[in-house]
Amino acid sequence: MEDIYKKINELAEKYRDYTAQNLSKLIKIKSLSMQEKEVQYELKRQMEEAGFDEVRFDGLGNVIGRIGNGKKILAIDGHMDTVDLGNLENWDFDPLGGEIKEGYVHGRGSVDQEGGPAAFVTAGKILKELGFDKDMTIYFVGSVMEEDCDGLCWKYIIEEEKIKPDFVISTEPTNLGIYRGHRGRMEMRVVFHGISCHGSAPERGDNAIYRASRAALEIEKLNTRLKDDDFLGKGTVTISEFKSGSPSLCAVADYAHLHLDRRLTWGETKETAVAEVEEIVSDLGGKVEVLYYEEQAWTGLKYGMEKYYPTWKIPVEHEIVQTGKKAYEQLFKNAPRIDKWTFSTNGVTINGLYGIPTIGFGPGNEVLAHAPNEKVPIDHLVVASAFYAGFAYTME
Repeated sequence: MEDIYKKINELAEKYRDYTAQNLSKLIKIKSLSMQEKEVQYELKRQMEEAGFDEVRFDGLGNVIGRIGNGKKILAIDGHMDTVDLGNLENWDFDPLGGEIKEGYVHGRGSVDQEGGPAAFVTAGKILKELGFDKDMTIYFVGSVMEEDCDGLCWKYIIEEEKIKPDFVISTEPTNLGIYRGHRGRMEMRVVFHGISCHGSAPERGDNAIYRASRAALEIEKLNTRLKDDDFLGKGTVTISEFKSGSPSLCAVADYAHLHLDRRLTWGETKETAVAEVEEIVSDLGGKVEVLYYEEQAWTGLKYGMEKYYPTWKIPVEHEIVQTGKKAYEQLFKNAPRIDKWTFSTNGVTINGLYGIPTIGFGPGNEVLAHAPNEKVPIDHLVVASAFYAGFAYTME
């Protein structure tokens, strides 16, 4: 087996420029959520060029490439949508230029997270070149709409495509560490209704803004009472939107709502999070609702899910973490850093909802996700390409 890891490393290095060029091509195609069509066709072309056994789109527009047709199922996932570019004055280079220079591939999506799929295309090419013939099916998934709704793509794959892997690797950026979980999240709206009257005599009405404001200050204090976890860290809540309405700007507001971004640590659930907020707002007349996401994919299909994304973590001694650790050590002759993400990933559905063992391993530093001057080291792409192929050979 040691010989196989040596060959994998040699091929990952041999295809260094190939991987970087593939990523550059993906970056040059703007691919916001629900607008991924062009980038999906380019990823499909790259998989076909690399010699995958099968490449297709599903109904939601995910690209699903396959190598092998065996009993054990491994999936390697990377989402192809990106956030928008933001203020262009904050960029030192063209965010859609895909420029390759000084050992980096530059541009929006290089880290979050088209670098992962570019690397897994090369991993597939390596596996085909080495004649990979284990009793295994490997799906390489370029998923959609993750930035808008984490995990929706995998809800579709599992429930509609009936693909339920035994193990999944997320290629979200980990700075080449092995990640085994992250906090969950959910979106809540707290609605307040008041009674309008003329602004010249506000005592005649009931101002919804005042009650929402009192609630907002109490919700801020909730942060001091939320659960903590040694590995994942603390639960948090923040108000990301405050909207109100009235018949006129010369009238008392009869409507207000707060939008809550709630990050959930281990042991916190949708039910406990809602109850905490309800306890604060019920005396103020507030009603709590967990929001629902439903939008149209680039294929035209409308699909949705509740905006509750469960917390997940995999024990360090679990088979998938240990397989990743062994593959890393065999390939790179040192111990990997085992850690967690700060942000949320498709793991909220893959493991959080469906319990499928999942780890993360991806090129790039997550601090550059959603930030200007996003760029990924080509060395990271090479290491990730080797890791995905090496994991497939290491898996029992």
